Amino acid sequence: MVIASKEGHTLKQFDEELAELRKLVLEMGGLVEDQINQAVKALDDEDLDTAREVIARDHMVNGMDIKADEKSVRLLARRQPVGSDLRMIISLSKTVTDLERIGDEAEKIARMAVHLYDSDNPISNTRMLRDVFTMGKLASAMLHDSLDALARMDIEKAVKTAQGDEELDREFRSSLRRLITYMMEDPRTITHSIDILFIIKALERIGDHSKNIAEYVIYLVKGRDVRHASPDTLATDALKAD
Repeated sequence: MVIASKEGHTLKQFDEELAELRKLVLEMGGLVEDQINQAVKALDDEDLDTAREVIARDHMVNGMDIKADEKSVRLLARRQPVGSDLRMIISLSKTVTDLERIGDEAEKIARMAVHLYDSDNPISNTRMLRDVFTMGKLASAMLHDSLDALARMDIEKAVKTAQGDEELDREFRSSLRRLITYMMEDPRTITHSIDILFIIKALERIGDHSKNIAEYVIYLVKGRDVRHASPDTLATDALKAD
């Protein structure tokens, strides 16, 4: 009876620690999502104060990254989980890595906003930023949906989110072609075009990381690694019966 009681207490404590890790990861996701939205908003509003706030808050993302890593290592070392519990910790740990990198991309966008507006030659042709706002909405929605899929263990939403990366990639290629056209038509736009290229590339990378998170959800729920599945077979591979 004493052993059973101790086992029950240990399992309860493990569940609580796992729940704390999951909560921390989702909180980190919420912060990173806000970083993206604020960075893009700073560009839209020509708001240097908001851009600098995004840059300053990156240390908060990094701090949560370290804290989540420590919790993951402690759970693995002390509890030696197996099966779905092990998949949960691995998935959350990988998600944290992608969230930290998304945070870096959001900071990069904010730094580019400062560079575009706070210089001797601020950008005047705001038409050049049109694609940034389109891509910003798509990238932010992808991250939001991937985190929602993680919170709900919603594999169908995870699949749909992962497939959405194709649309963001198409927008990136279209935007790149337009930037090249601007530079060819007016060489004076080259400096600003290069800054905007860094921004759209950051948004494209945010989509890639969000896709990764969605794929971790599939691995978590189904135990299937679909990271290298083609877009055409992703849904079939993820949703097929066990």
